[in-house]
Amino acid sequence: MVTGTQFTIVALVGIVLLMGIVKKNGIIMVDFAIEAERTRGLSPEDAIMEASLLRFRPIMMTTMAALFGAIPLVLEGGAGSELRVPLGITIIGGLLLSQLLTLFTTPVIYLALDRFRPRTYPLAVPTE
Repeated sequence: MVTGTQFTIVALVGIVLLMGIVKKNGIIMVDFAIEAERTRGLSPEDAIMEASLLRFRPIMMTTMAALFGAIPLVLEGGAGSELRVPLGITIIGGLLLSQLLTLFTTPVIYLALDRFRPRTYPLAVPTE
């Protein structure tokens, strides 16, 4: 809607691609936070803060690689551009918006869901 292009099947393929990238980024942060809680005994707040800081660069590198890879799809004209342009617009716009939302909402949701974790079961696994 912002660019005035139609939503096509190829743009839908771009949305599926975005779901995979965004899901991976969220999993990276949460997995790192859970590991920090288990191995070092950090609080959930400290663990997700550390995960957010330490995983920011790898997450942004993945996002930028996909974003810069989609720029030629949008800029090039010629034969087949009616298929490439909606895909490129979907990837670029979706990555910018979803990355912003993911980086802010993943820590909030992690802490909100942590409130429901039963405290009778420790997160740390005893080693023998």
